[in-house]
Amino acid sequence: MQKVNLGNTGLEISRVVFGGIIVMNETSEDSARYVEYAINKGVNYFDVAPGYKDAESMLGPALAPYRKDVYLACKSMERGSEKIKAELDRSLKLLQTDYFDVYQLHELTTQEDIDLAFAKGGSLEVLLKAKEEGIIRNLGFSAHNEDIAIQAMAYYDFKTVLFPINWALLLQKNFGRRLLSICKYKNMGILAMKSLIERNWRSEEENKRYPKSWCKPIYDEEWAMAALKYALATGADTLVPPGNFENFKFVVERIDELLANPLNDQDIALLQGKLAQVEGELIF
Repeated sequence: MQKVNLGNTGLEISRVVFGGIIVMNETSEDSARYVEYAINKGVNYFDVAPGYKDAESMLGPALAPYRKDVYLACKSMERGSEKIKAELDRSLKLLQTDYFDVYQLHELTTQEDIDLAFAKGGSLEVLLKAKEEGIIRNLGFSAHNEDIAIQAMAYYDFKTVLFPINWALLLQKNFGRRLLSICKYKNMGILAMKSLIERNWRSEEENKRYPKSWCKPIYDEEWAMAALKYALATGADTLVPPGNFENFKFVVERIDELLANPLNDQDIALLQGKLAQVEGELIF
């Protein structure tokens, strides 16, 4: 699989990320099989979080044989120093590693998140110390709120951002456009999530085709390909497929085609024609 420099981290990563939710609630055997598939396909960036139930416990043993050859990212929603220190230590143990290539402040959403994380005694203090000790190689963050994300980027020189780069949000609202511009200026690594998403699940959609995807993936292949091309065309370094292994496999098996045949006018017209189907819908 083609690799790309992740901003100025010094990491050369695969154009598709293995999200830890893939192994959440799976058996040890299936977790090992999914990781082996990813490795064989050239995926070398794995991302997980304590909030993904047992995903760390499943990913640690499955990834152990390959750890020296891949990049491992983790993240935390804790905003205070004591709690994030405990969570960081627990994640290191469960994932059977002594360092993270990227560690992220997870889901920066509100002003309170910013105020707590960046305050004296906040979570960033612990992460900066861990970085000095070599436990963390690069600091990043994830967010779904563009204003909060831009504020975080002004407070600290983060190396990566995990953010929704979604066709509908960009075409309808230019959501993410300011952040992308700043990231390019600062040479930050851009990890694109929600790129394969049509919209949020509706309340009546109880029997989900992909139960570990928190939003509804695009089922139509032509539409899906256009949406993924759109995300890549924004300058995103890599794609983070939603939840289930099936979605991950879909992107992995098509990434070469996506890169060889980038976004064109026909793709844009297709996406614009699909906007009516998500009008008035939440995307996440």
